Amino acid sequence: MDLLDRLLGHDAWTTRQLLDLCGSLTEKQLDQEYDIGHRSLRATLTHLIKNMEVWSALMANQDIDPRTDTSVSGLIGRLEVAAARLQSVSREVSNRNGWDETWVDRLDNPPRQKTFGAGIAHLVTHSMHHRAQILYLLRRVGVTNLPEGDVFSWEHRDKA
Repeated sequence: MDLLDRLLGHDAWTTRQLLDLCGSLTEKQLDQEYDIGHRSLRATLTHLIKNMEVWSALMANQDIDPRTDTSVSGLIGRLEVAAARLQSVSREVSNRNGWDETWVDRLDNPPRQKTFGAGIAHLVTHSMHHRAQILYLLRRVGVTNLPEGDVFSWEHRDKA
């Protein structure tokens, strides 16, 4: 397994762990607003997953999926699709060593070229940034025994 597989595997798995924790929360807890990030668990999770959906579609030169389901089960489904597409795009880029090749971000005004390497790195670091906020928000709504969310935990997930 190479570094890319570790980064993307950890990214999707850890986000899924947080979504699973949110499955036991009430709608009120999911939408409770706080003074951080996108203000609520649902909004922050939706933002994180929407970015994975949009950027992976743009890098794959595919249409952007108009999914809007923000229920926990809906977000899990959306994560699975977006993570698989990101894995596929990233693996193709890695196989051809195309990190410095460009794709067009047609949502920018005006559209502009970005490198695959920066786009993929952005998605992984963007997700980590927001997962830290989600961990904070989960603490605020009273969830205990939160995962550390580190790569070692992901790598040893089946051995525990």
